[in-house]
Amino acid sequence: MVIDAHVHFWKFDKDRYNWITNAMDVLRKDYLPDQLLPIQKRNGIDGVIAVQAEQAEVDTRFLVELSETYPMIKGVIGWVDLGSRDIARKLDEFAQYPIIKGWRHSVREEAGNFWENADFRRGIQQLQDRNYTFDLPISHHQWPAAAEFIAQLPHQKFVVDHCGSPDIRHGRIDEWKTWIREYAKYQNVYCKLSGLFTEAAWKEWHAGDFYPYLDVVFEAFGVGRLMYGSDWPVILLSGMYVQWKSLLEKYMEDYSVEEKEQIFGLNAAAFYGIAMD
Repeated sequence: MVIDAHVHFWKFDKDRYNWITNAMDVLRKDYLPDQLLPIQKRNGIDGVIAVQAEQAEVDTRFLVELSETYPMIKGVIGWVDLGSRDIARKLDEFAQYPIIKGWRHSVREEAGNFWENADFRRGIQQLQDRNYTFDLPISHHQWPAAAEFIAQLPHQKFVVDHCGSPDIRHGRIDEWKTWIREYAKYQNVYCKLSGLFTEAAWKEWHAGDFYPYLDVVFEAFGVGRLMYGSDWPVILLSGMYVQWKSLLEKYMEDYSVEEKEQIFGLNAAAFYGIAMD
């Protein structure tokens, strides 16, 4: 089974999705499973993980509802207020939806000391107790704080979204490399091969721009803790779906069939607890 471990769906509303700026005109419309289905078929994708795009519980419920109509959705990564004093009750309520495999909070929009919030950490503990995963979208100013946060939660299943968002646009790699290697020291931490097109100069990149960064994450995490993700439809800001998948396939052309299967599906299935058909 080939799994795209990172896609988004939304019915566009400029107030709800205020992170989609005027410079992102291609994203300022609805993106729903019907639009992804033909792309999925052309690229040999068997299933996707639908990831929250809004910091609201209504977005989680929206993705759950989509999964009931579209079997392509093998798992949902939702949003819930992890800092709520009522988090245990909220998670118990969401437990009725086994399609929810984990949760995400866009910490890259938060201040650097957000990770130290005691209520937020209690919420993460509740995830660990329920065997939920946690997706980590990290901005460059949060790399050190993320490392400390991860170190204190050795039993929580984490995945670093978008390879930790390196500055490919300006070719900066050294500091990012240090922190990626730090995260990879922990066996409970995985990494998504996603989002790199939008970290490069939009639509002006060359395939070789990504190879040094791929070298780092492959060396750090190995083929057993990396998973393919497209970041559709956000990828459209800088390229096409087929371009990213083909670039990774070309990068891995000398890897074994078994190793390719891990990257393109088996690792995501194991991490998120998805039954392989």
